[in-house]
Amino acid sequence: MTDSTLYVFTLVAIGIAGLIIGSFLNVVIARVPEGRSIVSPGSRCPKCEKPLEWFDNIPVFSWVALRGRCRNCDQSISLRYPLVELANSAAWVVLGWLCLTVWAENWQGLLPLLLVFSSFSIVLTLIDIDHHRLPDAVVFWMYPTSLAGLIFAGLVSGQWPVIQSLVTAAVWLIAIGGVWLLTSGRGMGFGDVKLAPVLGLVLGWVGFGQGFVGLFSAWLLGGLVGLALILLRRARRGTALAFGPFLIAGFWIGMCFGGPVAHWYLGGMSLN
Repeated sequence: MTDSTLYVFTLVAIGIAGLIIGSFLNVVIARVPEGRSIVSPGSRCPKCEKPLEWFDNIPVFSWVALRGRCRNCDQSISLRYPLVELANSAAWVVLGWLCLTVWAENWQGLLPLLLVFSSFSIVLTLIDIDHHRLPDAVVFWMYPTSLAGLIFAGLVSGQWPVIQSLVTAAVWLIAIGGVWLLTSGRGMGFGDVKLAPVLGLVLGWVGFGQGFVGLFSAWLLGGLVGLALILLRRARRGTALAFGPFLIAGFWIGMCFGGPVAHWYLGGMSLN
């Protein structure tokens, strides 16, 4: 098997795995906010509650084959289900491509952690938009996952930027937690405070630039969207806005573009 064939095979395998995990993400998104088990009962129609057969639970394919309707009650099934599966698969393939070809070799050890984080990102974004909260049942799992993923990355690369990672986590915690304290929880939810340091921890492992660009991007995106909603009269000053999706978006902006942006900014400063 040639290197190019192995590379394509790897990306296809990652994409298929992403679809399968994406199907599970739908279960998490639907059940965790309601405090229900994600293990049992098995998958069932959200309308008639009848358990699904295995052939009606194949990611994307089953929804298309059934034309978006339940086989038993003929009620429509939300388009969100296949979109979540496709989004997770696409995110996994893009991250696989970036880690294996574009980013430096020492990033390859981060691939498993980044794949899991992309799935966490989809789950938390949709739950926060729907319910305006970030469940501990999801956020707290990110901490041991991050620890395991960073240890694996360190073993693969031989690099252990622990202090850099902890400092960046502390900066994220202070920035988000400070707003929560100063506004007595009105300007920021406590779920955001719990999410912030784990995002900073992973970004800091890659670099200070990624960490600070990610944090700045989260604030910038949140401010711009909030201003746009006010101008469009979809919100008023003081309207609660789910900030978790902006923290997550900032994380990925920092991860993908933080290095070049920080280098450009610091280079510009050195010329002045």
